[in-house]
Amino acid sequence: MTPYPLRVLLILLEPPLPFGNAASRWFHVLYQELLKREHKVTVLVASGLEKDIQKAKEQFSGNEYDMQIFPFAKSSSYKDKLNHLLYPHRNKFSADFMAALKKVRPDSFDIIHIEQTWAGWTALPWSHKALINVHHLQTIDLQYVKARGWKQNLLYKRWFHTEKKLLSRYPYVRTCSPRLEPYIQSWGKKKIVKTVPVGMDSSLYPFIPSEQRQTEKPILTLIGNMGWYPSVSAAIRLLEHLWPQIKEQVPEARCRIVGWSAKSALKNYLDLPGVEIYENVPDIQPYFNQASAMLYAPSRGSGMKIKILESMLFGVPVITTSEGAEGLPAEDMVHCGLCEDNEGLIQRTVEILRSPELQEKIRLKARQLVEEHCGPQSTVDQIENLYCAIIKQS
Repeated sequence: MTPYPLRVLLILLEPPLPFGNAASRWFHVLYQELLKREHKVTVLVASGLEKDIQKAKEQFSGNEYDMQIFPFAKSSSYKDKLNHLLYPHRNKFSADFMAALKKVRPDSFDIIHIEQTWAGWTALPWSHKALINVHHLQTIDLQYVKARGWKQNLLYKRWFHTEKKLLSRYPYVRTCSPRLEPYIQSWGKKKIVKTVPVGMDSSLYPFIPSEQRQTEKPILTLIGNMGWYPSVSAAIRLLEHLWPQIKEQVPEARCRIVGWSAKSALKNYLDLPGVEIYENVPDIQPYFNQASAMLYAPSRGSGMKIKILESMLFGVPVITTSEGAEGLPAEDMVHCGLCEDNEGLIQRTVEILRSPELQEKIRLKARQLVEEHCGPQSTVDQIENLYCAIIKQS
């Protein structure tokens, strides 16, 4: 715990809304907890979603908030596209954003806290007093993904190169899971690379009462952003390799997939019997409430998976792989069904769907795990300790 209030400059790629995009869940926990501890926090946000910008401006309009929110820079010219290829995602930050950053005088803050790798473009001159948080690595996520054509192949190469080059400029890095540490340690001279799990506010996730759960006609659910490779790979694996055998053994079950761009990403599977696909839904909670279990088995994907954490907090039993449970000290058939191969995933899913008693045991243990491992108090305590270590060294 820090012995005094700090001046913290927080740079975010989305507003800190409790139910914005996946990363926003953590931004909300971080921001609210820092304010609760009476740190002096200035926030600069770049966002690509107008509805979230408006919602955040309404929510954080009071005098107690020091926050400026800017839409992503518009880029349509040939020059803009070339710049995006050479400097991936740098063009998200508009001239107005960069002017506001300069105006707040970053060097006057005790700590500059940067969330997500691409936001690292903004604070390179002050990297000596900055903590950058890496949620996941494209280098891992897309390592074995075959690019569709030469343009995508070139884009992937630029992402990998820039991710490494950008993170090599920051001596202080926080990762969300231990798996990321050795990659980042090898990129440039590092003073601190430390894993702190994603913080989640469990009070925002009411535990679904047993009597309200769907157990007689089970609904096997997968929820995720289908614009992100781990989620779409998990959905395709479910539909092609897992669901047919699960349906054979539990004929009364239905399969439901929900997520951004789900219908367009999974257009080849829209007519599968017993399968429902929903995209861009305004409220995700009803789909958690109706889920008997969540089967999320990505073929590859680094970092902690927010939808798995949310599922556990709501009390929906999860079946996943080590990729899906990354960052959680989860035990197989204690906190979730945990297996790498298709046969084992099918067997665990069928066992869980057939047994309401087993579902009850797993979901209680899972929520307890997330509350203990990812609670706001413990995660932000660790962030404060990092702040202190950086201040001592910078």
